[in-house]
Amino acid sequence: MFINNKTKLEHSQNFLHSKKLVSELIRESNIGNKDIVIEIGGGKGIITEQLAKKCNKVYVIEYDLDLYENLKVKFSNRKNIEIIYGDFLEFELPKEHRYKVFSSIPYNITAAILSKLTSSCNPPEEIYIIIQEEAARKYAGNPYNRESMRSLLLKPYFDFKIIRKLKKTDFMPVPKVNSVFFRIQKRKNSLIKQDKIGLYYDFISYIFSKSGKDMKSRCKDIFSYKQIKRLSRDIGFKITDSPTYLNYEQWLKVFQYFIIGVSGEKKKLVYNSYSKLLEEQKKIDKIHRSRKKVAFLIL
Repeated sequence: MFINNKTKLEHSQNFLHSKKLVSELIRESNIGNKDIVIEIGGGKGIITEQLAKKCNKVYVIEYDLDLYENLKVKFSNRKNIEIIYGDFLEFELPKEHRYKVFSSIPYNITAAILSKLTSSCNPPEEIYIIIQEEAARKYAGNPYNRESMRSLLLKPYFDFKIIRKLKKTDFMPVPKVNSVFFRIQKRKNSLIKQDKIGLYYDFISYIFSKSGKDMKSRCKDIFSYKQIKRLSRDIGFKITDSPTYLNYEQWLKVFQYFIIGVSGEKKKLVYNSYSKLLEEQKKIDKIHRSRKKVAFLIL
């Protein structure tokens, strides 16, 4: 089901210590006895044990060799639990099978994990994760926070919900940041037609990559002043508002107007903006990896 390159990485992780709390969280999810569930980082198995009571099969991916060996021994007689050694980021996700994810993930690789899951050709039906509250709000956007480019790019395919806040004392070791139980649910149908999704990605990436503080300055090359004034009146925002002030529903309306009300020449201005953004992100990631290697050599 998975391909494992057996790469071991060191990531910080805080673990829940109450079986009662874990059981409550699972009850608050939509996980049932027919579900296949992936757990990222099994730790001492407290989540694994409770998941196995509720679902059909649990695949636990553990990168720490000592924890992996302990989990193998602890669950050696459980037929619906499979413990896999390696780094989750190196695994190939199921291409055909339906599955869900339930995990308390390492906070420092939240973006990498969620990027892998949400960009998969076969993403999970539901993702239940315990993450830093600040990160959850950025992914969810409105109504928990202002929209971000990240939330706007994901919302055509996914729905977000903060199910509950958690106490710092629910974890061992105790984290310095606030944590939440967070759900990302795949939509049955995309909110944007498939033949327009690429243009939508380019449109959002273009506007959020432009300089300027407000909608007027960010959109001046694709919308005339008259058009942006009309949009602000009809959709309900100020031209001096930051792009993050508009909620997703408002952005959909702006995009729909872009499709029908903007010339082909102006549409060309946004083409390939998303791919350029990804290339820039790769360069940044490469720099970060290089810095980590240098730090490691110094140590």
